[in-house]
Amino acid sequence: MSASATIQKRAEWLREQIRYHNYRYHVLDDPELPDIEYDRLVRELESLERDNPDIVTADSPTQRVGANPVKAFGTIAHKLPMLSLENAFSEDELRDFNRRVIDRLQTDPDSAIAYAAEPKLDGVAVSLLYEEGRLVRGATRGDGERGEDITHNVRTIEAVPLSLLGRGFPGTLEVRGEVFMPRAGFREFNENARIKGEKTFVNPRNAAAGSLRQLDPRLTAERPLDIYLYAVGQVDGGKLPQRHSQVLDRLQDWGLKVCPERRVVEGVDGCLQFYREMGAKRDLLAYDIDGVVYKVDRLDYQAQLGFVSRAPRWAIAHKFPAQEELTIVRDIEFQVGRTGAVTPVARLEPVFVGGVTVSNATLHNMHELHRKDVRIGDTVIVRRAGDVIPEVVAVLLDRRVKGARVVKVPKKCPICSSAVLSIEGEAVARCTGGLFCPAQRAEALRHFASRRAMDIDGLGSKLIEQLVAVDRVRTPADLYHLTVDELMTLERMGQKSAEKLLASIERSKQTTLSRFLYALGIREVGEATASALAGHFGNLSELMSASEESLQAVSDVGPVVASRVYAFFSEKHNRDVIQSLIKAGVIWAERASKAAVADGPLTGKVFVLTGTLPGMTRDEAKDRIQAAGGKVSGSVSAKTDFVVFGDKAGSKLTKAQKLGVRTIDQQELEKLLADQ
Repeated sequence: MSASATIQKRAEWLREQIRYHNYRYHVLDDPELPDIEYDRLVRELESLERDNPDIVTADSPTQRVGANPVKAFGTIAHKLPMLSLENAFSEDELRDFNRRVIDRLQTDPDSAIAYAAEPKLDGVAVSLLYEEGRLVRGATRGDGERGEDITHNVRTIEAVPLSLLGRGFPGTLEVRGEVFMPRAGFREFNENARIKGEKTFVNPRNAAAGSLRQLDPRLTAERPLDIYLYAVGQVDGGKLPQRHSQVLDRLQDWGLKVCPERRVVEGVDGCLQFYREMGAKRDLLAYDIDGVVYKVDRLDYQAQLGFVSRAPRWAIAHKFPAQEELTIVRDIEFQVGRTGAVTPVARLEPVFVGGVTVSNATLHNMHELHRKDVRIGDTVIVRRAGDVIPEVVAVLLDRRVKGARVVKVPKKCPICSSAVLSIEGEAVARCTGGLFCPAQRAEALRHFASRRAMDIDGLGSKLIEQLVAVDRVRTPADLYHLTVDELMTLERMGQKSAEKLLASIERSKQTTLSRFLYALGIREVGEATASALAGHFGNLSELMSASEESLQAVSDVGPVVASRVYAFFSEKHNRDVIQSLIKAGVIWAERASKAAVADGPLTGKVFVLTGTLPGMTRDEAKDRIQAAGGKVSGSVSAKTDFVVFGDKAGSKLTKAQKLGVRTIDQQELEKLLADQ
């Protein structure tokens, strides 16, 4: 064997030894070698690679800080979104979650679901991608769809293997976890920073986040960061076990670090026992946690439960009580949210809570404000609810000062002066100026342009935000007066793009009354209700002049919806915008007499669509069913009359078969629609 071959073989042996002992130390917390012997292995490898640079490999343990500083962070799209979790703050909320799981799985209500329970780390969520066992990419969670490329920094974390151990791992394996700074390391880092006169961090989470955002990986390498992996994302070219707990065991076998404080528990009682145990040892742990996470252990159950919005239905975070402090309410003001919710906000004497200085706290809604009897001048307990949003928890009545002022809900919107509507039995008061109110402007425009509303292709959220920011579009009617020259001044908008968007806006003028009503964004008026209103009244003028009593004569319209519709059309700002839209050329076919969708061939029938229909889109099928008087639901129940299935039909078809609901294909649906 040549000298060079001997050197290379020795280097490979050293790398394998160092990786193995890194695994024993960082992952298993069970080192086999004394530190001095481990250091000898590292120094020998460094010497060999220094003298023979051609044998250096990218995944060598010596190359953790081999990258040059970057000028800026790149962006990475997650192939599978990194979703957030729903939160539970009480035992009742946890039991509700468990009940929903059992109901959706249709298992025995008395059976105990197996949950994988683990601490909820208070760090920074990251994704690590391995190709053929080698680390090729690291990214932050970002907004769940796209994150920042932090590969150069995660490589510096000793607990992140640059190469996986053993065999059997998939060709492509994406793992997700939490980067954190242990408490001891955090204290030491801050103490050193104070000695040097440098900036200190408020808490370990901020320290971890700041460390991962260093442009120079050498600075990150100086920070005492650690990681626990808790999930997998993209997996290609291999298989994993069928239980979450077994997947974590397999990750550990491959050298990836997972939290040792994890367990499979049975049912809610097992979850609560784990929660109490972790709460008791919370202050004794080497790292910060803010709760525990429960995940349905069986992966086939997870697939069956699926997702809602941006969170899985099969997992929940059970949060610990947040830190609390006392302070004084200096004022109570009102904010208007994007959906018109008028929310009271307490302006506080600044106080340090949970690692940050808090000067504002939410009072949620008027019901909560009155229930807690919060007044200006009161001394209150404030906490960071869920360790994120500061909230006023309670008033110290024995400290109430004379003249503490009671606050009432405003009659007019503090932003646009439209009437504020408070419905009996509802906690949230809302501004009725939906089409006019600046606070609701972007949300109203997004909804107006959406596919099931006016269907303005190309008018996305970013473009809307730009138009609102420059105050060019104040109401939906302003969209129909945009010009090519104006659009070309916006970011990433050239002449062709501008012309294409204007053509789409022009096409949207030809619509239907039901789509137009839905596009107005009236609270509680979804597609089905908009269709019912359009069918009942036949034309817009009759609907706009209708009383609450006559609105309740519409199928599926009760007192709450009627009050929302009546209040919306009673607001002059909204009527003015509607007239501006009509003047701009928005038209639809109206009937002189009230329509009779109620007399359609599918009246009273409830449909559910699943899979891909080869001859029509899901939206087309929905429109045709509704035009014939039928209703389209998103879930299967005993009240469902038909489940229409196409290619790659999912769990809805299976559930329909279990419930004995009639299932039909596209051809049979066409026969039902033929009577139109």
